[in-house]
Amino acid sequence: MVQYWRTIYLSDIHLGTRGCQAELLLDFLKHNESDHLYLVGDIVDGWRLKRWWYWPQSHNDVVQKVLRKARKGTHVIYVPGNHDEAARDYCGLTFGGVQVVREAVHETADGKHFLIIHGDEFDAVVRYARWLAILGDWAYAFALKLNVMMNSVRRALRLPYWSLSAWLKYKVKNAVSYIGDFEKAVAAEAKRRHVDGVVCGHIHHAQIRTIDGVTYCNDGDWVESCTALVEDFDGRMSILRWTAQSAATITTRAQEPRLAAE
Repeated sequence: MVQYWRTIYLSDIHLGTRGCQAELLLDFLKHNESDHLYLVGDIVDGWRLKRWWYWPQSHNDVVQKVLRKARKGTHVIYVPGNHDEAARDYCGLTFGGVQVVREAVHETADGKHFLIIHGDEFDAVVRYARWLAILGDWAYAFALKLNVMMNSVRRALRLPYWSLSAWLKYKVKNAVSYIGDFEKAVAAEAKRRHVDGVVCGHIHHAQIRTIDGVTYCNDGDWVESCTALVEDFDGRMSILRWTAQSAATITTRAQEPRLAAE
C-alpha cells in the first residue's frame, strides 16, 4: 500500500557512510509518494567519502529511486548541507529533474510559507571551528559503527532498530542545550524573514514546535532516527518514524495526489 502526501522532507541521509539506513529509506520511498520532495541537505556525506570510499548498491538504489520519482512528475528540490557542500557550487541548476538551490520557500496547502534550509549556517562549530566539527564527526562515526554492530545482533534476535548514538546524544546535558539554542536561532531567522515557519535538518533531531510564533520543523535523519517530515493535503505537518514494520501497517490516503505542474 502507498501513502500519498502533498510534500515530503528528507535530510541527513549520509549516503556513503556505514551508518546510513539506506534499506529503510528505500522502503519508505517505496511506500510514500508526494507532489513535492525536498532533500534538505547532507544527502551524500562528502566529508566521509574524502577519507574512504564506501558506496554499496543500496546507496545507489536510493539515488535512482529519487531520480525515478522526478521523472514521474514529483517536484524534487535539493538544498545541499555542510556534508555535501560541494553541491552548493551548482545551485540554480537542474540535474535529472532535481533542482539544486541554496534555500527555498515552500507554500503549504493552507497558504503558509516555510523557509527551507539545511541549518548548518546556525551551527557556530561548523561555521567558526571546522577542525572541531571534523573531530566530532570522527567520534560520531565511531558511535555509528557501534550502532551497526549492535543492530546486526538485534536483527538476529528479531528486535527493532535502536540507535545507541542517538541515546547517548540526548543523555548529554550540553547536547540537549545545544539543540534548544539551535532551534531558537533558526526560528529567529524565519521570523526575521517574515515567514510562518522553517524546515531544516542538520542536528538529527526530528521536532515540530512553535517558537515565538514561528513553526519550527526539523525532519530528523536516516542514520539515527529514520524520520521524515510530511505535509498532508490540508497543510498539516507531521513526523513519520520509519521502521521495518511501518510498511506493514500503512494505509492509503483517501485523497489521491495531483502532481504539481512545473
